[in-house]
Amino acid sequence: MRILKKNKEDKGPWVLYHANLRTKTLVIIIVASLILISVFLSNFLIDSSSLTTNFASINEAPSFEHIFGTDWMGRDMFQRTLLGLGLSIGVGAFASVVSTIIAVLFGILSSVNRVADEFVAAAIDLFGSIPHILLIILISISCGGGFYGVIMGVGLTHWTPLARVLRAEIKQLKTTEYVKLSENLDKSKLWIARHHILPSVVSQIIVGVILMFPHAIMHEASITFLGFGLSPHEPAIGIILSESMSYLSLGCWWLAFYPGLSLLFLVLLFDLIGENVHKLLDPQSAQT
Repeated sequence: MRILKKNKEDKGPWVLYHANLRTKTLVIIIVASLILISVFLSNFLIDSSSLTTNFASINEAPSFEHIFGTDWMGRDMFQRTLLGLGLSIGVGAFASVVSTIIAVLFGILSSVNRVADEFVAAAIDLFGSIPHILLIILISISCGGGFYGVIMGVGLTHWTPLARVLRAEIKQLKTTEYVKLSENLDKSKLWIARHHILPSVVSQIIVGVILMFPHAIMHEASITFLGFGLSPHEPAIGIILSESMSYLSLGCWWLAFYPGLSLLFLVLLFDLIGENVHKLLDPQSAQT
């Protein structure tokens, strides 16, 4: 009995290691979410007026005073990076909402009849055949550019993967016995979609939205890096990386290293959350 009691007490610091899979998954989701929320909320805590030019400290290497160094105008790179990450999260959030609404509408439309299903399939193939970057740039410019143009450009181009998944899932659901029974009972297609189809695809929608974030963030960074969308004074990660290209040959490696690494870390956090949310919603995949 003493040995068993001692073994239980020795688990103290390793309680998470010995916890079940569901507990570990929840802890990972909570920790990753708190980090992302902290990064986003930092935008409201950082005073943009503090990022004034200081030509006495231009292109300073990372130090205790400026942990990410300073840029070519003497601005603190840590604060600029946080503002850029927060902007990326905001663009990703709005774009994901727009893309999700479009994907759900197309998914429901595909369940109406065969003609509607073929129309949805054609629309998915059409948008999927055009390079994302090119389509985002065209839509962003058409919408006037700026923050609104970037959101619409990213949001109107990232719905195809989720719509394809929902279309396939809905086609499978339509062959189930309870859906056929509802049709035999003269239930309307809207009633069937609301009571049978939507509840069955909620998990796919949730996971799809989360996994849409990193794609939206990367494409937002890509078009701002190329000089489209946001104005040069905006602290977007793409703009920061684009500006740093002119100073890498001078040895100012920190101008691109820390913002790029932060963007990669942000994307990996969203992927981690999406993977673990999928494990919670699909217990069978969690056991593999």
